[in-house]
Amino acid sequence: MSNGWSWYVIVLVALNIAGCAWLLWWTARRRPGDPAPTDTSHVWDGDITEYNKPLPRWWINMFYLTIVFSIGYLFWYGGWGTFPGYSGWSSQGEHDEQLARNATRIEETFAMYAGRALPELAADPAALAIGRSVFTNTCATCHGSTGRGAVGYPDLADGSWQWGGEPEQILATILDGREGVMPPWGQVLTGMGGDTAMTAIVAYTRSLSRPANRNDYFAARGKQLYDGVCVACHGVDGTGNAALGAPDLTDDNWLYGGSPQAVHESIANGRHGVMPAHRDLLGETRARLVAAYVWSLSNPPATAAASAGAQ
Repeated sequence: MSNGWSWYVIVLVALNIAGCAWLLWWTARRRPGDPAPTDTSHVWDGDITEYNKPLPRWWINMFYLTIVFSIGYLFWYGGWGTFPGYSGWSSQGEHDEQLARNATRIEETFAMYAGRALPELAADPAALAIGRSVFTNTCATCHGSTGRGAVGYPDLADGSWQWGGEPEQILATILDGREGVMPPWGQVLTGMGGDTAMTAIVAYTRSLSRPANRNDYFAARGKQLYDGVCVACHGVDGTGNAALGAPDLTDDNWLYGGSPQAVHESIANGRHGVMPAHRDLLGETRARLVAAYVWSLSNPPATAAASAGAQ
């Protein structure tokens, strides 16, 4: 909040308090010439009369005490613009303290799983059940309750990993997040290969997972464009580079769709995908449990048991 807004709030609060005090004082006093409390001329059914008696003094004093209390409250807890208050309390601070206490309790509860290898956790039914529960609460919104993903959200059960499928790579993705950027290449490719360049590069890119289409006219022309632009990230053979988050183009698993239109959109206008970091949200141990569950989706129990035995 800027100083200008802070002073605006201070003035607004002060005027409201002063206005309440003035209104209370003004309406409580009687003035010379005011009609008597019984002299309102409001009479019904012959003998029912409306009075206009002032509030009892003790009642008015309670209102004054309320105003004094509110001033003290604002000085103690803050409320005058950016003034934090003499107590030092803030809702953000209380939230952080409670969050830290809860995180400590959770870490203590799951301490038996701390530091254990993911395959070992994946072979433990109790640990796997906890990981599945954490996944349902935290990850299913994007990846689906079965982990099969959606357009723009990776399928976690197909064995295709953009950032690497080794246990520690999956854990790193969950803890620290990932940001994948595919630059827009439409203008560059059109400048290199003319108006049909996009058709050619799309045909060649799709043929990497469909070898029977390699002899297609446009696919054959697209290879030259691929070698000039795409090979730096996706590799000569199109198998990608997990260190860069460049997906494998030969496995026919498409994050944004494998249709000619979807591939054209990805190449021409680029893509930008973000996997948020969950280190602060989950902590190390719960992230390890959910990582074990995610790893288990593409590694059946027999594989998990064999990997755990090899640890």
